[in-house]
Amino acid sequence: MQEDLDTVAGVLRALGHPTRLGIVRRLAVEGEICACDFTEHFGVSQPTISGHLKTLRSSGVVRTRRRGTQVCYSLAPSVAGLLGEVAETLVAVPDENTDVMGRLDAAPNAA
Repeated sequence: MQEDLDTVAGVLRALGHPTRLGIVRRLAVEGEICACDFTEHFGVSQPTISGHLKTLRSSGVVRTRRRGTQVCYSLAPSVAGLLGEVAETLVAVPDENTDVMGRLDAAPNAA
């Protein structure tokens, strides 16, 4: 349980900056993008983009693939599912038999 929360919190922290969130949104639409292509889209320097990509990579949000001298980024396959689960949990109406992650407790509380 705590490991799940730590993973979710790490992903949400990584997405907590407008540029990083924008990078992830672009990757969701375009699939794979080379690092150099982010610079002109977001109007920031290459070192700034590199720092944001490093944060996303270290949190497991994106993965890399080398194509010649370029490094291309794509979303990690598990991220969309994880974010979908978080969204479902936030909009679900909890009852007394669900835990904080929206899962059914093994043993409901006795009244």
